[in-house]
Amino acid sequence: MGAATHPDPAAGARACEPANAGEGAGPVGPAGAEAGTDVHDPRARELGVPFDGEAGAWNAITDVPGLETGFVTLCADDDPVVRTGVTVILPRGKDRAALPCAAGVAVLNGNGELTGRSWIEESGQLQAPIAITNSHAVGAVHRGIDHWMAEHHPEAARAWMLPVVGETWDGYLNSINADAVRPEHAAAALEAATGGPVPEGNVGGGTGMNCYGFKGGTGTASRIAAAGGERWTVGVLLQANFGSRRELRVAGRPLGPGSSAPSPLETSGWFERESGTGAALPPGAGSVIVVVATDAPLLPDQCRALARRVPLGLARTGTTGSHFSGDIFLALSTANEGVLSSRMGPAQAGRERLEHLAWGAVDPLFEAVVQATEEAVVNALVAARDCEGRDGHRSYALPHHEIRAAFAG
Repeated sequence: MGAATHPDPAAGARACEPANAGEGAGPVGPAGAEAGTDVHDPRARELGVPFDGEAGAWNAITDVPGLETGFVTLCADDDPVVRTGVTVILPRGKDRAALPCAAGVAVLNGNGELTGRSWIEESGQLQAPIAITNSHAVGAVHRGIDHWMAEHHPEAARAWMLPVVGETWDGYLNSINADAVRPEHAAAALEAATGGPVPEGNVGGGTGMNCYGFKGGTGTASRIAAAGGERWTVGVLLQANFGSRRELRVAGRPLGPGSSAPSPLETSGWFERESGTGAALPPGAGSVIVVVATDAPLLPDQCRALARRVPLGLARTGTTGSHFSGDIFLALSTANEGVLSSRMGPAQAGRERLEHLAWGAVDPLFEAVVQATEEAVVNALVAARDCEGRDGHRSYALPHHEIRAAFAG
């Protein structure tokens, strides 16, 4: 079972083929360490969905200058069946991965995990890569980031590191206890990180995720915000694994309740059978991790304020925030490079100056977060492909023809 249980970072990391690649199926990102180098249309805008605001060049989190993303997608059909992966974000890119950024965290519902959160709340900064994976792979990914940092940024690694690793649960499609994700997969995702277009849907940590009773996964979007007399970029990347079918709204249209796509996640009774409790899966159970990045100069408290606006964007897509969902949000600023240092010894600076937008100027950034979050969720749904996972479990994508019909004319 070796190849399935412990896939090789390159050979075992391939794109999952859809169970039914019908008209409704969206694209999947390229596999393994190559992820992030090829992106397929259409996205939500190309299907006619109207969104507010001005998007950046890629309409992705990588519109923030210097930011890089990387993916490893793990897909194996042996026993156990694997549908999972790793997504990484390097706010300043691989070469400057140890330089701190102002950061803040907000939580809508706490049934989830984001490592490093205590230090962010304490110091208002993060200074290590960010990763998203499945719920039971957090430790392996954390260790993989440690290894990669020790190899590429040894001075930082010799002191201490607190990587930021978030998770959502993919156990419906993925054999989540198979230990498929290993530290080297996190390292491979970091090595593959690049700027430019970002793959969405069944890719990286989003490979086995579901959203609003459809196939979900990775989504991204960006906005240009005019604030303080200048133009800034706000980018969002999220791992969508939340919401119930009856809740879904796309640009205000209730596309979930009337969809022709089956929703076996919600209707097949698999949870009652497998859990041994006889309890039904609660509607909306799941999670979403959202990372917001901007090049606008912000204080840590202003980053927290941006993170607190994420739920407003999620709410536009219909969610009411299930008790059984871990909805955790991280916002960061890539401005002020070289400050917010936390070093031991005599080299530690006695004073630092942090440039920031006036509080009265930040409203356009709040608006950008809400708009980009909404679009990133819909992009994840549009890009997702039908997927068959463990024990014949299937998840179906939101049909593209239903989206087109809703916004035709």
